[in-house]
Amino acid sequence: MFSRLASSSLAVTLSLATVFACQAEAAGVDYSAAFSHPKHINAGVLNISYVDIGPKNGQPVILLHGWPYDLHSYADVAPALAKKGYRVIVPENRGFGSTRFISASTPRNGQPSAMAKDVVDLMDALNVRQAVFAGYDWGARTADIVAALWPERVKALVSVSGYLISSQQIGEKPLPPKAELLWWYQFYFATPRGAAGYAQNTHDFARLIWQQASPGWKFNDATFNVSAKSLDNPDHVAITLSNYRWRLGLEKGEARYDPYEQKLATLPKISVPAITIEGDENGAPHPQPQAYAGHFTGKYEHRTFSHVGHNPPQEAPQSFVKAVVDADHL
Repeated sequence: MFSRLASSSLAVTLSLATVFACQAEAAGVDYSAAFSHPKHINAGVLNISYVDIGPKNGQPVILLHGWPYDLHSYADVAPALAKKGYRVIVPENRGFGSTRFISASTPRNGQPSAMAKDVVDLMDALNVRQAVFAGYDWGARTADIVAALWPERVKALVSVSGYLISSQQIGEKPLPPKAELLWWYQFYFATPRGAAGYAQNTHDFARLIWQQASPGWKFNDATFNVSAKSLDNPDHVAITLSNYRWRLGLEKGEARYDPYEQKLATLPKISVPAITIEGDENGAPHPQPQAYAGHFTGKYEHRTFSHVGHNPPQEAPQSFVKAVVDADHL
C-alpha cells in the first residue's frame, strides 16, 4: 500500500515538475529568430511560410496579418502569448513573404474566401483541430470567415474592426462621398495605371497606407523596412490587385470558392466567443461597432483601444495579448 502511494506521489511530483520546467523554459526562450527564419509547409495550393512558437501541446492561437503589413505585426504579441503557454502560429498570407504557390498555373487569386481556406488548409497540414483566432485588416476578415464557415475550428475570436464579411453584391452599393474617399486606393487598383503604379512604388505605397491608417503611430524606418521586405513576394502585386478588384466585382474569382461565397453573401452570424477591437485613431475604412455587434451571437465583448490606429497588435501589443487571453477564457 505504501509503495503504491509513494509511486503515485512521485508521479504527481514529477508531472508537476515537468509542467513547471516547461513553463520556466517557455518564459526564458528568445523567439525573435523565429520571425527571421520562418518554417514552411505545403498546405492546399500553397507552400506557406509561418512562425510556430510556444509549447507544442499548448492551446493553439493563430494570428493573421493584414495588408500591406506582414507577420512582424505580431513580433511582440506572439512571444508574449508563447510565454503564457500558448502554441502560437503566425502564417504569411498568399502573396507575402516567402509563402509561394505550389503550381505556376494556380490563379493568383486574392478573394477573401480563398485566404480563409488557406488557413484551414494550414491547420489540417499542422494537425491543428481548433485554435483561438486573432487578426486585423485582411487578417480580421479571414478570421471572421473561418469562424462563420468552419466554427468548429475556432475556439474563440479576436477581430479588429469587428465583422468584416461582405460580398460582391454588397460592394456594388455606393457609399457616402467621405467613405468613398477613404477607399481611394481600391479605385486606383481598378485601373491599369494603378496596377503599374503599385508595382513600381510598392514600398512607398505601403508606407503611405501605414501613415494614413495609423496617423498617431510613430513607427521608424527599421520597423517599416522589416515588413516591407515581405511585399517583394513575386505574387504580391497580383494578389493585392485581385483582392480589391474582386470586391468591386471586376473579377469573378474561382469556381472552387463559389459555395463559400454564396454562404458569405447571406452575412452569416458568428457564434463563437468573440472580442472585437477598434482603435480610436483608426484612419482606414472601418464600420462602427454598433453596426456589427448583432452579427456576434456567442459570448461577446467590444474594446476600444486609446491612441491606437489600424494595427493594434503592433501599436498596443500588451492590450492585444490580453484580448486574446480573455477571448480564450470567455
